[in-house]
Amino acid sequence: MEESLSTSFVQDVRTIIDTSRQKAVRSVNSCRVEMYWNLGKRIFEEEQHGKQRADYGTFLIQNLAKEIEPQYGSGFSVRQLQLCRQFYRTFPIANTLYAQLNWSQYKLLISIDDPDKREYYMLEAVNNAWTKRELERQINSLLYERRLLSNDKENVLAVARKERIPENPEEIIKGPMVLEFLGLPRLPHYYEREIESAIINHITEFLLEMGKGFSFVGCQKRILIEDDEFFADLVFYNRVLRCFVVIELKTDKITHQDIGQLQMYMNYFDRCEKWPDENPTIGILLGASKNDTAVKMTLPLDNRTIFAAKYEMYLPSTEQLIKEVNQAKKMVAQKKDDGEDGVC
Repeated sequence: MEESLSTSFVQDVRTIIDTSRQKAVRSVNSCRVEMYWNLGKRIFEEEQHGKQRADYGTFLIQNLAKEIEPQYGSGFSVRQLQLCRQFYRTFPIANTLYAQLNWSQYKLLISIDDPDKREYYMLEAVNNAWTKRELERQINSLLYERRLLSNDKENVLAVARKERIPENPEEIIKGPMVLEFLGLPRLPHYYEREIESAIINHITEFLLEMGKGFSFVGCQKRILIEDDEFFADLVFYNRVLRCFVVIELKTDKITHQDIGQLQMYMNYFDRCEKWPDENPTIGILLGASKNDTAVKMTLPLDNRTIFAAKYEMYLPSTEQLIKEVNQAKKMVAQKKDDGEDGVC
């Protein structure tokens, strides 16, 4: 008589196999990175012997590729060997490499000229276990530049290095938010519920865009005040700031009425949901556009809990995004000069 296997036993066996396979992949990736670093080091050393000839490096790599590519394959082409040399020159100390990162991720990192920017993306990729695709997406959406909108470079790098913990919302909340991962077609207008549904369907990507410490609590949170019902669009909790974060989506320009509605939701969470040892609720108005003057006049000068942020439905070109980031920088600098906070 054939006996059935217990579910827990089968699951344990599957876990053992999956874990071993994952370790094997990580080991292969680590060995590959080490191999390319050593290749780059050896090529660079050989180049130094012929440094009196300006074209020696190109000559060396081209001839080396002719020798080894037929035997070892396209992983040792001229372009790949050039990347190996660039890899070594970018990271000349082997023990500064991270075993958590694979060769595809390092190829993205060595394309970044700014050493501070490169370090930021490298550390954040390690800290957040980003895949190659996620790292590429963060680089293309100018995450580093957007972080610098409301933070100085030293603080941004200190957080990435885990030398300090973010202490205020400005260090975590960024703008503009880029939501190209929703995959919505280019239409002149969307209803708020359509964008909300798309966010729920892509909640992992949205949490990545939101940043450190966010966890999803729920959508359309029902708030009953006497006989009146209200519904908060999206509710999150941030374990770094230790507070609720309420997001209201707006497909039109943000108005002062929207700010008043969000403030009511925040008051509800502060009075009915948060624990005594937690921090006050943060509110984010996420809109397609905003009247900065109206927002500024509606919020108190010492505001630290309500943020108006613009979203981009599609990933703009690097030039367009840099232009928007630079414009936002000027606005933030002006607000700091005026002694104001709270608008991304």
